[in-house]
Amino acid sequence: MSKTMQSTLSPDVKQRMFAASLAARSQAHAPYSQFAVGAAVLDEHGNIHSGCNIENAAYPQGWCAETTALGAMVMAGAKRALAVLISGPGPDVITPCGGCRQKLREFGDEKLLVIAADPGGIRQSWSLGQLLPASFGPDHLKNQA
Repeated sequence: MSKTMQSTLSPDVKQRMFAASLAARSQAHAPYSQFAVGAAVLDEHGNIHSGCNIENAAYPQGWCAETTALGAMVMAGAKRALAVLISGPGPDVITPCGGCRQKLREFGDEKLLVIAADPGGIRQSWSLGQLLPASFGPDHLKNQA
């Protein structure tokens, strides 16, 4: 990831996102996988929206932490995601699943900052473009008209 992209968020914002993600992770409903995940999305107004994974006995009916956080963002009236921080149990670094990468693309662009963390701290970061190359989003549909 480029140094410019890493420096777009202040240490304070990263710390607030990290804390929100960990707090959300503590609320995860993961009775089947025992793999609690938290997410914090930073919107265009500088607000942070959090979410956790919520599993269901009918496995495809559950949803990821990023989905919950994006839902909270939309419900708060925000339209654009600038960054997301995902925290898992560690020690392995986790990234958004393919479906969540596309959901993040719906509300951001290839520059959206994706940060991976665990209870010990921030571990790694990427741009969404690095995780979802050659993606398409709502901006492509506008160009079709």
